[in-house]
Amino acid sequence: MKTLRVLTIREPWASLIGLGIKKIETRSWSTSYRGTLYIHAGKNIIPKNDARRNKGLEYLKDSPLHYGEIFLKCTLVDCIQIDDEFAQKVNLSDPINYFCGNYKVGRYAWVLENITYIKPIPAAGHLSIWKYNE
Repeated sequence: MKTLRVLTIREPWASLIGLGIKKIETRSWSTSYRGTLYIHAGKNIIPKNDARRNKGLEYLKDSPLHYGEIFLKCTLVDCIQIDDEFAQKVNLSDPINYFCGNYKVGRYAWVLENITYIKPIPAAGHLSIWKYNE
């Protein structure tokens, strides 16, 4: 039995990772984990009162959302505490990626690489990095 390390992310942000638009996941907490990480799209969409939600959906164009599925495999290569310099660098080099995150000073930027789609696995989401046994 293979155990997957999984991170649940709300839509549309999870699907934007799959499209390569969002390469950094921002979190309020740090992790020392580096390595293979699977992305699970939570069952709930960002609330309608979040001003970024509709713009995020526009970036998807006609791509499907993946509610309640583990559907991506990637590599978590770094976890950087966000400071003004880092936030400004991301904003200048990749403004769409910046728009898709919360780069408030003190939060953490999880840098994702090698993002690939996998056969979707229906699953309930969890907080933190969680384990799914195949």
